[in-house]
Amino acid sequence: MATIALSPAAPGARIVSLGHFLPATVLTSEEVASRLTVDAEWIVSRTGIRERRIADKGETVADLATAAARRALEKVPDGTVDTVLVATSTPESTMPSVATRVAGRLGLPEPSAFDVNAACAGFCYALATADSLIRTGASRGVLLVGADKASAFLDWADRDTAVLFADGAGAAVVQPAEQPGVGPVLWGSAGERGELITIDATDGVLRQNGPAVYRWASGLGPMARRICDRAGIAPDQLAAFIPHQANLRIVNALATHLKLREENYVATDVVDTGNTMAATIPLALSRMSEKRSVADDEGVLLFGFGAGLSYAGQIITLNGLARA
Repeated sequence: MATIALSPAAPGARIVSLGHFLPATVLTSEEVASRLTVDAEWIVSRTGIRERRIADKGETVADLATAAARRALEKVPDGTVDTVLVATSTPESTMPSVATRVAGRLGLPEPSAFDVNAACAGFCYALATADSLIRTGASRGVLLVGADKASAFLDWADRDTAVLFADGAGAAVVQPAEQPGVGPVLWGSAGERGELITIDATDGVLRQNGPAVYRWASGLGPMARRICDRAGIAPDQLAAFIPHQANLRIVNALATHLKLREENYVATDVVDTGNTMAATIPLALSRMSEKRSVADDEGVLLFGFGAGLSYAGQIITLNGLARA
């Protein structure tokens, strides 16, 4: 009987580097309001968004993802990565994958590369995948990018979407670790409500039932608490909470449910970046790492949710993060 040899497993995985990229063009809520013939404060009061970044017409998702990836790779030695994952639901073409395009531009030597489409929960799905690849020995290092160019799929006359979505990318490098820095994932979906957020292939327009999505997302607090339970860390022990930046009111509702302390950092990047879909969590995580000190052993709760309807989250620590 043949015996199959397995790759050496790792005790755990950790994020060792972060990077992000935002397009240069700023679109304010005043400018969006003028297109919709509404008041800017109407947008701000419902979403919390005051400005967002919009990619140029010729700037692709692969461009955004590559820029963020380069910044994450600057902080780690060459040869660190043998797998590239890109979480996105707005690729410029059905194939090839955005991940292979990014890998090619970076000159990585024959890495495995594929996309993960779980919409705004995509980064957390991809992080769980990277963690599994590391711990089973299938990969020695994963470059993980969340990137979306939502602006290419918007109907700028649609109040449910034009006021929310934007473009950007965030990246992380994940490596093996003796002390795990990525906790167990809690993930799932409610496919029976999948039609609440769609990009239809017939016209390529992003549509959502705003009120229904708001009610669903605002009620996900128990899911966020279950992530903490699964990792064995109480919400008030967290250093930071980085939920998907869908809408400031949703972020605040989730933070309130968790009963976080005043010293707990809660990401509110949506105010000046808008909803960048799969990019929101790595973008906010990278920006937090630049402006706020988080101890290596302190937990950071990530929680993504969006079209599908899909959700996923895990607690991470930043032990080993290159901060230079």
